[in-house]
Amino acid sequence: MSDEQRERQRLDISRHAVRLFAEQGVAATSGQQIAQAAGVSESTLWRTFRSKESCVEPLLTKVIDAFRVVLQAWPAGIDLAEHLRVAYQPVLDSSSADIEAAHAVIRMARDEVALRAVYLVLLERAEDTLADVLAERMGMPPDAFEVRVQAAAVNAVLKVATDHLAHDTAEHGITADVPHRDRELFADAFGLVTRVFSDERRG
Repeated sequence: MSDEQRERQRLDISRHAVRLFAEQGVAATSGQQIAQAAGVSESTLWRTFRSKESCVEPLLTKVIDAFRVVLQAWPAGIDLAEHLRVAYQPVLDSSSADIEAAHAVIRMARDEVALRAVYLVLLERAEDTLADVLAERMGMPPDAFEVRVQAAAVNAVLKVATDHLAHDTAEHGITADVPHRDRELFADAFGLVTRVFSDERRG
């Protein structure tokens, strides 16, 4: 199996796992049920994922990677908020069904400790990307204290904004204006943070 095929399989398993978690709860869903729904053997499932809760990683990664990609493409001389308004998308290279599935995981993570742990670990990994981008802009090493503090602040905004969007779509569903609302929310949220950073540096 090629790496591309393996990633497609991981994503397919993730979609089935999230559907089952949403329909019957995490505790009531077994690895055997996930494997059966995805059309793979249970041994394949456990070779691919370390736990049933970690099956949500591929979908959550699409949410976080969407932000990492747009951040890495942030052009010099352009405000981050304005860049997000133009370039941000809620889920990387995916459909509205995957957006809703990822948002469903984020909503469930509020009450499901194991899902929340997976979500927070993925966010923590994204912080290194934030630090690299901010370090380049600030002319400082990625492990500098000021860079790490700002990267942590940006990562916190990413979580709060993503949580808000996930709970908003629970009420209104994935409508045609969701990508636009997502971009505006992220731009406003990150505009607040980057404006504070700019004011501090001028001070």
